[in-house]
Amino acid sequence: MDSCILMNEVLSQSELQRYARHLAMPEFGLEAQRKLKQASVLCIGAGGLGSPVTLYLAAAGVGRIALVDADVVERSNLQRQVLFGEDDLGQPKVEAAARRLRQINPHLNLEVHQQRFTAGNAMKLAEPHDVIVDGTDNFPTRYLSNDVAVWQRKPNVYASVLRFEGQVSVFAPHLGAPCYRCMAPHPPAPGLVPDCAQGGVLGVLPGLIGSMQALETIKLITGLGQPLLGKLLHWDTLSMRQRIIELRRDPHCPVCGDHPSITSPMDIAHTCNASPAPRTPAISVRELALRLQSANPPFLLDVREPIEFEMARIPGSILIPLGELQQHLDKIPTDRPIAVHCKMGGRSARAVAMLQAQGIEDVVNVEGGITAWSLEVDPSVPLT
Repeated sequence: MDSCILMNEVLSQSELQRYARHLAMPEFGLEAQRKLKQASVLCIGAGGLGSPVTLYLAAAGVGRIALVDADVVERSNLQRQVLFGEDDLGQPKVEAAARRLRQINPHLNLEVHQQRFTAGNAMKLAEPHDVIVDGTDNFPTRYLSNDVAVWQRKPNVYASVLRFEGQVSVFAPHLGAPCYRCMAPHPPAPGLVPDCAQGGVLGVLPGLIGSMQALETIKLITGLGQPLLGKLLHWDTLSMRQRIIELRRDPHCPVCGDHPSITSPMDIAHTCNASPAPRTPAISVRELALRLQSANPPFLLDVREPIEFEMARIPGSILIPLGELQQHLDKIPTDRPIAVHCKMGGRSARAVAMLQAQGIEDVVNVEGGITAWSLEVDPSVPLT
């Protein structure tokens, strides 16, 4: 009787009603619900994966959630990022997410950080939290979130999605499991692995995989079940086939191995800068607009995907997707300057490097890509 009274002091009458279906499960009950309320989770990314993760963690009763994301809501997000709607377009994702999550659960203690997760702020952002959820969409942040989790001895609930396939795991060397670097010691070469903007993703897929991340997070917090420690769950949704891949710790891992060489964010920076790449020559969209009106306009190369080109294009641009550029070098003129653009500048920077490697010198990257063109030069070009 006394223990029930104590639990009821932790959970208000409103919360007891809210979580009644949890409390009805003998395996869960008041104790697990109390653990959720006292837990704190950092979610890096408020996009396709971050949306279902935070929605379900907030609904489940996790007491404190911190969101880190620097982006604003774009229309192309709405196909899969279920935190947002048309009214949120142009708004910072973390602010729009906060409004939605507080509607889901007013008992939630929510923190928002409209910034990128970087070597300069990662340790401070992660320090107050019990679990790190990786909802990122790029490799530098993915490796950084892994490393910070290792150093701070916190579970890193990982997932990734592309097209029709997704995968989930829990990396936690302090619990006897490997870390992300044990599975993937080095980032793939630029351009080798397409991102969602290039390869696409079925809208429902992040919901499925992100819900699994939320489930793994709840299991870690409550101690229920067997989290995916040392296991990678891969799900091919077209065939509805799941498989578990066993993962092992690498004793030579530079972060969690026997003799780690990366022990702080500065080590990551030094490693990345050991052989710095030459600076990519670049121009702004305003300068590009002037050059396109000149007597010697540049050849404007668009390296996005065909569907992106159909949705929005800069007049006069020629489409050769980045993944096909090597096979179509004969279409690139050598007697005029070349300006390369993509959506925001990442893929086009890789294309510039590829062209430079072929001996083409008069080539520049368009900073900010077609997004900046739409915002700064021609608003009639849709934002995608």
